[in-house]
Amino acid sequence: MDLLANLTWIEVIGWLASILTVASYSVSTMLPLRTLAISSSICFALYSFSNQLWPLLVMELILLPINMYRFWEVLSLRMKLGRASAAQPMDFSLIKTYGKRLRFNQGSVVFKKGDKADNLYFIEAGRIMIEELGIELSDGDIFGEIAFFTHSQSRMASARCVSAAEVYALSEKQLMRLQFEDPSFGMAIMRTITQRLIDPERKYPLAAEGSAPSLPA
Repeated sequence: MDLLANLTWIEVIGWLASILTVASYSVSTMLPLRTLAISSSICFALYSFSNQLWPLLVMELILLPINMYRFWEVLSLRMKLGRASAAQPMDFSLIKTYGKRLRFNQGSVVFKKGDKADNLYFIEAGRIMIEELGIELSDGDIFGEIAFFTHSQSRMASARCVSAAEVYALSEKQLMRLQFEDPSFGMAIMRTITQRLIDPERKYPLAAEGSAPSLPA
């Protein structure tokens, strides 16, 4: 009790900074982590300035803007995902922020059946045919997502450009990053897959006219 009674306000801030730092290592999602890191940096900056701990102060003044930028980045992504979740059909245009832009000529093959699944694709412009399934996709659609959810992770169909196309390729690592930073992105992917399963005729009229519809590989 005597120890607590003798604590100064700056020592309390120092202990609070330590607690916040430890707490930041215990959270599993990015937004709480960045919030705790920012709070910890502010407390440590006050503590180090009051005690003239210049190396610690310099470090925290460097970390603070970095954590604030990352916080804004995660928050901005959550807002985009929130707007995408409310949209019908799903808006996956945020993939352009993380994906690699690719251009294909008419007749070009994006991937072949049996290829290893390396990317999920978002169509910015153009038309893509999933050949074995008779499915044609266009602006705003995604394809190639189902292979990430199979054990073999290999393409079950080929994708060919019906017209010149501009697409954005999202790697598995980037996909995992998006899902980690906001699980609602993963839910949006699953909702799209589910929608394609339960309502193929509306989403894929070409498939409905031929054989039993399925999902893009």
